[in-house]
Amino acid sequence: MNGDKVFVDTNVIVYAYDLDAGRKHQIAIDIMKDLWRSGLGLLSTQTLQEFFVTVTKKISAPVDAPFARETIKRLSKWDTVIINVDTIIEATELHERYKYSFWDSLVVAAALAGGAKTIFSEDLSDKQTIKGVAIRNPFK
Repeated sequence: MNGDKVFVDTNVIVYAYDLDAGRKHQIAIDIMKDLWRSGLGLLSTQTLQEFFVTVTKKISAPVDAPFARETIKRLSKWDTVIINVDTIIEATELHERYKYSFWDSLVVAAALAGGAKTIFSEDLSDKQTIKGVAIRNPFK
């Protein structure tokens, strides 16, 4: 890590807890460990909400709600962007300009609001840069 904040999209966090994710599971674990060590991880209230729903309902071996809640408490030690009206307005503008879904645009808007230089996500266009934030798909 080079000292710059890294925004982590929900899918990366989920893969770190999805034991059936194969190679993506190990990659996600390595990313999360690096960000814990460096203190450069950045999340948003959106990614934490999506994490809870996904790991308790949508993966093949869901975790229970208390485990997911404790994980969110631990992750909240990272810098966390609280989604506010300004972030939502930014997301609508990004949605219009870049044609991402609103929810993916909200990820980019949160990364911008948090001062990230990189977003790790498999849902956005790998190697694209938006307003100085580089998008990287760590699973490619």
